[in-house]
Amino acid sequence: MNIALFLQMAAEACPDRPALTYDGKHYTYAQLFSAAKRAALYFSTGNCKFVCLLDTSSPATPIALMGAAIAGIPYVPLNYRLSEEQFTPLLDRISPAYLISGPRNETYDFDGWVVQDSADFLSDVLNGEEVEVAWHEDPSAVAVQLFTSGTTGIPKAALLRHEHLVSYILGSVEFMGALEDEAALVSVPPYHIAGISAAMSNIYACRRVVQLPDFDAAEWLRLVANEGVTSAFVVPTMLTRIIKEIDTAKLDPKTFSTLMSIAYGGGKMPVPVIELALKLFPGVNFTNAYGLTETSSTIALLDPDDHRAAVDHDDTAVHARLGSVGKPLPSVEIEVRDEDGKQLGSFEPGEIYVRGPQVSGEYDGRSVLDADGWFPTRDAGYLDDDGYLFLSGRADDVIVRGGENISPGEIEDLLHQHSAIADTAAVGIPSEEWGEVVALTVVVATGQSITEDEIRSHIREHLRSSRVPEAIHFTLELPYNETGKLLRRVVRDWFRHEED
Repeated sequence: MNIALFLQMAAEACPDRPALTYDGKHYTYAQLFSAAKRAALYFSTGNCKFVCLLDTSSPATPIALMGAAIAGIPYVPLNYRLSEEQFTPLLDRISPAYLISGPRNETYDFDGWVVQDSADFLSDVLNGEEVEVAWHEDPSAVAVQLFTSGTTGIPKAALLRHEHLVSYILGSVEFMGALEDEAALVSVPPYHIAGISAAMSNIYACRRVVQLPDFDAAEWLRLVANEGVTSAFVVPTMLTRIIKEIDTAKLDPKTFSTLMSIAYGGGKMPVPVIELALKLFPGVNFTNAYGLTETSSTIALLDPDDHRAAVDHDDTAVHARLGSVGKPLPSVEIEVRDEDGKQLGSFEPGEIYVRGPQVSGEYDGRSVLDADGWFPTRDAGYLDDDGYLFLSGRADDVIVRGGENISPGEIEDLLHQHSAIADTAAVGIPSEEWGEVVALTVVVATGQSITEDEIRSHIREHLRSSRVPEAIHFTLELPYNETGKLLRRVVRDWFRHEED
């Protein structure tokens, strides 16, 4: 099955239903499907190996995705925020391509490429006669190639085949499951797996998408109110800013009464933030979605019932689940293993492995699945007695102090509960005596104060003495990328520069 069938099915079932709202304009499912077929015709005659989008979200995003699928050409959305030094090598790896771009292409030699401005592309594909094109039906063909975020090292090109993406959608979304008045606000970037999955899942559900190309908390709230938004996906930093905007602007949460559900993911959500959100929006269903690029998006969910059961529960084990990412999807298996590949028991921390039909685990044609189909996520965590998955960061982020493995998340979770601390990050820094020791960066909450000694005493009181930081750095905000991932390498650099 080709992922473009999702759009064809929606266009045939509800052709006149609004599919997309962008910059105040509305586009129907029939319009999007016709545009995708015209785009496929352009792509097929362009003699290019890839279809590349280098721009913020717009109607070009789903049209290029589905048009490339019809044409049988891999779709490659690139991060428009990258510097030229980061950006140019990625273009070299997908040459020649049909490039749909914002105003960023003047510094690169596009010999052999087809380069088109996003506005011109939309003008061409949204107008003209109806066309019919030959479809490519190979489910094992590459549908999407996504470059990993590259927070450390050179980005890898993750390959997602039609069969992986189709498996995810069919296993998690009901066709035409959305009511006609439902609208999803999408503010994640198009080059992230969450942006890809949002396009496919909302199309298959026949839900209207409201696009917000550049996230701004005030604009996000305005669109919710004015467009009757019923659902949204946010990363943790977005939700924090939304809550702050409501408080700063003294907005009444009832203004956003159409909002029925919020899903979040992309980074670890501090428990105090989600507790506050649940109180601020008591009628909203919150879902924590954990997934990776290589797994075609979500593999585990903490659903709305889990949130409600955990938030005020007297049992500490149940309440702790608010800090988990929930349980695996029905078609997904998850294991936690030690360094030797041995499966671990409940509450034993290790590396998370995942297996299922939506899991690709493939880079540039090189599969990293083991002989039994398990994918090593490089995320660290553990499972509780009831199968709830808890994350503790990347496996590479573990701090090894004198042979003892220390999870940064263990320290951060404790400090997130402190009223004087708005945000924090723990990293390992070199030590002649211990190999590595803990260093801590702290953002002090507005109107609060806390000293280094108070922080160390608090950690010593609740955790082992090995978790007490050797160095503490205060800052106004932590470095996150646009999808909510903490850039620990930047935090480590702060301490390295302080030593210099």
